[in-house]
Amino acid sequence: MHALLFVLHLLGAIVWVGGMAFAMLVLRPSLAVLEPPQRLALHREVFRRFFLIVWHAMPITLASGWAMLFLFHGGFAGAHWTVHLMNLTGLVMGAVFVVLWSGPHQAFRAALAAGRPAEAAEALGRIRLLITLNLGLGLFTSAIAGLGRFGL
Repeated sequence: MHALLFVLHLLGAIVWVGGMAFAMLVLRPSLAVLEPPQRLALHREVFRRFFLIVWHAMPITLASGWAMLFLFHGGFAGAHWTVHLMNLTGLVMGAVFVVLWSGPHQAFRAALAAGRPAEAAEALGRIRLLITLNLGLGLFTSAIAGLGRFGL
């Protein structure tokens, strides 16, 4: 059971953080070959698919981490400092995603549906900023996890 939870935790984190890394480091720079209206349309489809994945990966990652912590490691009282930090950054990442999805993403969708590309582009800029923040947090959290595995 512990191994299954650990695998779910790792896979959720890989999908979530890896998806953001792909979006920011590969997809975004590659969109320069498209005209602005095409970029907005592509973003609409990418976000629709990726955010659906995150809505599954995020709770799987958080829940599997808590399950391992409480079922096999005695809870927070005896947890290594890295576990406390991973919990904090994971919760912050989840909150950032909820803000991103419910704020700028909804504004982006509404602007596209209403035929207001300038507003959609403005919302897209806020989405990029929040994804970049979450990517940084995700990479930091991954580094902390690596330190924790070696007892540092």
